[in-house]
Amino acid sequence: MVEQFDGKWKMTSSDNFDEYTKAVGAGFASRHMANLAKPSLSIAVDELGCISMKAVTTFKTLEIKFKLDEESDETTADDRKVRTTMSLEDGKLIQKQTWEGKTTIIEREIQDSKMIAVCVQAICTILKHALNMKTKKKH
Repeated sequence: MVEQFDGKWKMTSSDNFDEYTKAVGAGFASRHMANLAKPSLSIAVDELGCISMKAVTTFKTLEIKFKLDEESDETTADDRKVRTTMSLEDGKLIQKQTWEGKTTIIEREIQDSKMIAVCVQAICTILKHALNMKTKKKH
């Protein structure tokens, strides 16, 4: 149930975040600010099943409201305009962001009373082959 995420969470550590922000295309200044930030994250679920997720840092406050499995618009901390879908799978809150043919997956789960968030930039490569038809020689 999503209620297990309900509450206020404070980031205590972060690994490889700069590499992730580079992968999503964030500029140097945005990456630098993001690496300095230690956000607190509040998650609340209302009586209609609408979920509010609010991230607060000294630099910026972002809030998104959503219902599970419904796509919505989101502006990320580095100002990307994305389409976001949140779902609950195997006890994890899964956030899928898509923009400009790219996809990011953020998985949040509770372990030992801590929320663990894993961000993955999915890189999709399309390989296109160009083949020329062999022409037959006329005799």
